[in-house]
Amino acid sequence: MHGFTRNLITEWRRLGLPFGDETVVVAVSGGADSLSLLLGMQELRQREKLAVRLVAAHFNHGIRDGESDADEDFVRKLAIERKIELAVGHGKVSREGNLEQNARLARYEFLKTTAENLNAHCVLTGHTINDQAETFLLNLIRGSGPDGLSGMTAVRNLGSETATLLVRPMLTWAKRSDTEGYCHDLGVEYRYDTMNEDTAFKRVRIRKILLPLLEDFNPHIIETLANTAALMQQLPKSTEQGNRLELGDELLLGDLKQLSEADLKGLIRDWLGRHRGSTRQLALKHIEAVARLIVSTKSGRNVELPGGQVIKTGGRLVYKENKVEKKGLDI
Repeated sequence: MHGFTRNLITEWRRLGLPFGDETVVVAVSGGADSLSLLLGMQELRQREKLAVRLVAAHFNHGIRDGESDADEDFVRKLAIERKIELAVGHGKVSREGNLEQNARLARYEFLKTTAENLNAHCVLTGHTINDQAETFLLNLIRGSGPDGLSGMTAVRNLGSETATLLVRPMLTWAKRSDTEGYCHDLGVEYRYDTMNEDTAFKRVRIRKILLPLLEDFNPHIIETLANTAALMQQLPKSTEQGNRLELGDELLLGDLKQLSEADLKGLIRDWLGRHRGSTRQLALKHIEAVARLIVSTKSGRNVELPGGQVIKTGGRLVYKENKVEKKGLDI
């Protein structure tokens, strides 16, 4: 057995994932990370280490025009050659605002729909240690709190209304060099996203500029940052720290004013995360703006946030989501 798949089955066992009688969806872009995950899962099935139903899922967002279509053709051909079931989705991603975030949301909506249609136990993504390090730096630069600095978790719910899991089985042990090496050892070419060279995207600047600079100070900076995120995950979550009010749809200003500054900011972050589904894109400046709104003597004010707003009215705080037109998916 290849060392890559040995590590994969070890992590599979550590995470308590099913060995049979379940459907597992693997998100596949065609790049080395997701492709190595799919091929590793297939090898484990061929070696009868796993007996799960394996379905690849590819989303063509059309952002890169002909390159996006070539990615889809590549994944289709590979799935046919390897006799792997495949689900393909299409969608037009809005170029207004954060293009990366818009593409991500559309992709996860497709994955969630695919998993629901297949009654899948989980969806697997090919995130690696490199991705964790980049996410940590992104959140640090953004001014995120402890939750943001915890980075990505290996297992979480795919959505608040579904029991399907989102699993990142390579997050704690595989580097990008490992995924590329595994594909090379199998003699399998992988696709390369030219957007990974576009420094207009903050994550690309971190990958291409900031991380190489940090490596001059610490040659193992990627592992160090990922380990720091793992340590942050071991800290008590804000909702577990006590001295907090019970979270409801609305927050009463009178109750909030009794809290310490630390507890107040933690509760605001928890409350917003509950309404938004996550604390992604929430920075310290957003939390502090809501905190200032609570003590403001002016009435009828609001705070604009990524994807929504907080409104102070009638002695309480109310969260209102911004209405965004959703595009249909061709599955």
